[in-house]
Amino acid sequence: MSPSSEVPVVLPAALHARPAGAVVRAASAFTATVEIRHGEKAAGARSALRLMSLGADAGTTVIVHADGDDAAAAAEAVAEALRTAT
Repeated sequence: MSPSSEVPVVLPAALHARPAGAVVRAASAFTATVEIRHGEKAAGARSALRLMSLGADAGTTVIVHADGDDAAAAAEAVAEALRTAT
């Protein structure tokens, strides 16, 4: 079983093109599979279009979930990209 990590993040801005691009860049630096969950929806963190389809607005909480050898680092990097994206 590979390691996994989850990090909740309150979005400072809606998950539109610019923040989605920052998330994709952050996730692409790791081998772990990273997923963003918003309510009942989930999207891979390496697809900007799927991230934007989550409909996550500013002030909502999303969950960053990562699986793989570098899951903790990947989840934290993606969470940081979400926290600082505008």
